[in-house]
Amino acid sequence: MPSYIVTCKDDASPEQVAAAKEHAKSQGGKITHEYNLIKGFAVEYPADAVNTLESHEHVKAVEADQEVRTQ
Repeated sequence: MPSYIVTCKDDASPEQVAAAKEHAKSQGGKITHEYNLIKGFAVEYPADAVNTLESHEHVKAVEADQEVRTQ
């Protein structure tokens, strides 16, 4: 399964972030990392179901996880 970075809305409470994580898991996702600096997490998630994650009420953005390089 592809991996995604999920960012929750800026005003999301810890309970709302937890609800977004539970939604991801209930749809077949696997949380691979939880972030502390941002309200978000990394998840392995079925590519054909990513729209359900993007439409969750507490989710701000979903981006494909990828390698970042500096020059």
